[in-house]
Amino acid sequence: MAKLNPRQNEAVHYIDGPSLVLAGAGSGKTSVITRKIAYLIEHCGISARNIASLTFTNKAAREMKERVGNLVKGSASRGLTVSTFHNLGLNIIRREYKLLGFKPGFSIFDAEDARSLLKELMLREGDLDTDHLDRVQHQISDWKNNLYGPDQALSKASSKGEECIAHIYKRYNSALLAYNAVDFDDLILVPVQLFLNHPEALERWRRKIRYLLVDEYQDTNGSQYLLVKLLVGDRGSLTVVGDDDQSIYAWRGANPENLFLLQQDFPNLKVIKLEQNYRSTSRILKCANHLIANNPHVFEKALWSDKGIGEPLKLIRCANEDAEAERVATEIFMQRQVRSARYSDFAILYRGNHQARLLEIKLQQHQIPYSINGGTSFFAKTEIKDIMAYLRLIVNPADDNAFLRVINTPRRQIGTSTLEALGSYASERQISLLAACGEMGIQGRIPQKNLERIQRFCRWLEQIEASSREGDPVATVRQMIEDIDYESWLHQNASSPKVAEKRFENINYLVESIRTIIARDDEESGDGNLEGAIRKLVLRDLLERQSEQEDELDQVQLMTLHASKGLEFPYVFMVGMEEDLLPHRTSIEENNIEEERRLTYVGITRAQRVLHMTLAGKRKQFGEVWETTPSRFLDELPEEDIEKSGFGEHCPEKNQSRGRETLDSLLSSL
Repeated sequence: MAKLNPRQNEAVHYIDGPSLVLAGAGSGKTSVITRKIAYLIEHCGISARNIASLTFTNKAAREMKERVGNLVKGSASRGLTVSTFHNLGLNIIRREYKLLGFKPGFSIFDAEDARSLLKELMLREGDLDTDHLDRVQHQISDWKNNLYGPDQALSKASSKGEECIAHIYKRYNSALLAYNAVDFDDLILVPVQLFLNHPEALERWRRKIRYLLVDEYQDTNGSQYLLVKLLVGDRGSLTVVGDDDQSIYAWRGANPENLFLLQQDFPNLKVIKLEQNYRSTSRILKCANHLIANNPHVFEKALWSDKGIGEPLKLIRCANEDAEAERVATEIFMQRQVRSARYSDFAILYRGNHQARLLEIKLQQHQIPYSINGGTSFFAKTEIKDIMAYLRLIVNPADDNAFLRVINTPRRQIGTSTLEALGSYASERQISLLAACGEMGIQGRIPQKNLERIQRFCRWLEQIEASSREGDPVATVRQMIEDIDYESWLHQNASSPKVAEKRFENINYLVESIRTIIARDDEESGDGNLEGAIRKLVLRDLLERQSEQEDELDQVQLMTLHASKGLEFPYVFMVGMEEDLLPHRTSIEENNIEEERRLTYVGITRAQRVLHMTLAGKRKQFGEVWETTPSRFLDELPEEDIEKSGFGEHCPEKNQSRGRETLDSLLSSL
């Protein structure tokens, strides 16, 4: 506790009622949360199993739990809940599944599973073209996050299109129920509905969670806010930590107003501001404060630092996007040498992923190692998820989610009505979908032709399973892929033959990974088998460990401004500081400039020592070259703290030439 500043200390020790900790960027909020948990356990007599701390990512939850473990020694921290909102929701559903009408082993649909089901329903209903699939999925998610059921959504529909989506929403929910499944949004919505409709269940969970802490509160949506409110009740045993200036996720339902609603719902709310920043120089913070002051605030705060004034912010105007990417690459190369820095000390931040392509080319040309944050992981690729679902079903026939994914991939003319009937029967019998296919009772539920298709698939699957046990498991996997003619399926659904070939290469890599794991297990324990290999591949934390290992490499980090939240780097480049890029054109059209300003604020406050901002005088769009306009946010920065290059009398071409000369000089000296 001695390491805490006065405001942090106040936040940790205040337990007389609900508290809102307004934690500015880099102000040590994680220290406050973890030390408060330790204080509650060691000094307030609250058992760790009666404390829950919620955040938004598994990585943040894992880090928080680890830090609490270092503070609270021995078994005192055992039973502590540190998780994401969705993990808590999942635990509630698992514990209360009977009350909710689920059978054990319910499935969780990810975004892609949900998308496939919605597409099937839209094709069957025929009222909405599947070109609107993204809009339908987003609208249903939005309704769920705002606690609207299908009937309520229909009553609030403001157009014929919304009425159609509400009908699809109803069919979608019915299908999920028949499949004994929930989607990602249900992990919050279902517990909220449970607590509203079953007071005895709410009381059970209130007894379990005697103190609740919530991180990144500005990112909560309507259903998450209500979940917190229900769990806390009128006890006020609540600490929330957030920053309205870093609310940048409105596009996925986040509502920064939830911070302000706390004052209405908890009139005795204590507000504690963490304004000392431990990350950046005073000049960087001054610019960030100037910028964000242009947004309206209910709670005023201003970041400050004792790390010295620091260097001016560098604003560089280049002739075009090619020159901009070249300038960034050469600056990183030179700055690394001059400052004796590592490549991993540098980050390039941009508004949209499309901006990374040219930067990658230039970094490659200068042989600068880099890593792109937020790319699709290998196991998140559609083709890998498809084949993994087959393999999961082979080693675990009760995996209903895997069954639903593969039954029509490739298509076997088995529609949602058939699958709903199968799901309803399986729920009644409390058995898996695959087991239900083989029972006599299913014959009266499904038309004979459809039943024959399903049973043909099940017989084939049994043969594959037997072959994997009795013969060569890797050869069996290859035979399985050949049997379903997955390569042809890829070609039918890919945008080009080259894309299909690349995806099939991924499949071959997966099969080789299985072969390697089985061989290694055989060598180590004499027990290499397909089931063990699949179990190892399915583990999510395997992928997370891989990504963490990549973070440790000496590479320049490329990422979107959204992905940069929560991170910090000594040297930051913010590229594309132009109207229509930052702020984004869509936000300008929708008059959502305040969130774009918060996004810019997040970018600025990632920098610890030096911040470069760049823009291009001309940029190619839709095959044409356009003159650009500097971002309006540049005018909101204090002029005396900005060092400009490439403006006015400075010729961009000369600047580029001078940069090359400097680089040549540097190379020759090396």
